[in-house]
Amino acid sequence: MTLQPLETLLVAVLALLLGRLVNRLIPVLSHYNIPDPITGGLLFAIGLTLSGHLAAFQPQFDTVMKPGLLLAFFAAVGLSANLGMLRQGGRRLVQFVIVMIPFLFLQNILGLLIALGLDMHPLMGLVGGTITLVGGHGTGAAYAERFAEVNNLQSIMELSMTAPTLGLVFGGIVGGPLAQWLIRRHRLAGGAHDHATEADGGSAEAPVNLANFLGVLAATLLALVGGQQLAAWVGEGTVTVPGFLWCLLLGVAIRNLAPLLGLRLNDGAIDLMASLTLSLFLVMTMMALDLAQVVGLAGPLLLMVVAQTVLAVLYGAWVVYRLVGRDYESAVLSASFCGFAIGSTATAMANIQAITRKHGAAPQAMVVTPLVGAFLIDLLNALVLTGFLTLPWMGG
Repeated sequence: MTLQPLETLLVAVLALLLGRLVNRLIPVLSHYNIPDPITGGLLFAIGLTLSGHLAAFQPQFDTVMKPGLLLAFFAAVGLSANLGMLRQGGRRLVQFVIVMIPFLFLQNILGLLIALGLDMHPLMGLVGGTITLVGGHGTGAAYAERFAEVNNLQSIMELSMTAPTLGLVFGGIVGGPLAQWLIRRHRLAGGAHDHATEADGGSAEAPVNLANFLGVLAATLLALVGGQQLAAWVGEGTVTVPGFLWCLLLGVAIRNLAPLLGLRLNDGAIDLMASLTLSLFLVMTMMALDLAQVVGLAGPLLLMVVAQTVLAVLYGAWVVYRLVGRDYESAVLSASFCGFAIGSTATAMANIQAITRKHGAAPQAMVVTPLVGAFLIDLLNALVLTGFLTLPWMGG
């Protein structure tokens, strides 16, 4: 049984409402900033997995809406940024990139050590390292195809899809508690939730209504459609830029050019658009997981991902936070780092939203995270992996 797109959307909304309810009924979840989509999506996935084994009922979801939701989210992130914030975050962006480089080596070294300890092929250490955890499903699929053809590794594609799936779950769970610990330990305070007034030089912003939400919806769709077109035009170049990054950059351009035309976008409406699209994307991803298959395929990869999660949390707490500013923005970036270091950029952004909703705005983290987690880190990761694969004992 396959649910149609609108039926899938209905289930996603119900799962999201369930996540919000559970997070409020169980204080420890909201206290540690666990995102609502992670909670609701996991509960639905658990329920569907149990129903599939106990009652032979496990519907499939038509997730054709997912790519559009993710692009719309990054377009909205772009709409929330202004050039002043980007200039202020320039130094932090450079610091964040620099601090990521040693982590890429550490993640692969840890994966290799576990693979060797379990008498596995060394390449499996890279699969349990930056190939799938930093690289995600796309990078994992690309390398898995190569390893299957050249090295004849069995079930490598399934394992390469399982590792980032596990990372997606763990990345959404550990980021919030890490930020909460840093905020309490260092007595940090977030920025004001409404920062558009100072940034744009305007007066107090009107509450969200139909008119200003329609304006944001139009700007989001313009950035989404335009970003896809730009991605298609430059897609044949030597350097591949992710399509959603074009949407984000076009959103930034719209936000900063709109005042020149006498137009102003409502920040509350932008926040609503970003929260809604990201929440629906993540909950669709989580609720469609076949947890029994994930656990069954994981085997040693589960051990790897757990170890990599511990590494990411420790690195975020003691390296990222210390070297990226030692302030509230740094604590939020540490949580987002956990999101994309073992999960995905969408998970990182969900961590940010869960934290800022409770503690206050972190505008630089909102801009720095997608630029690093979704683009720059992929370039660095490709260089690091190329170095590892040239080692004679890798057999790659």
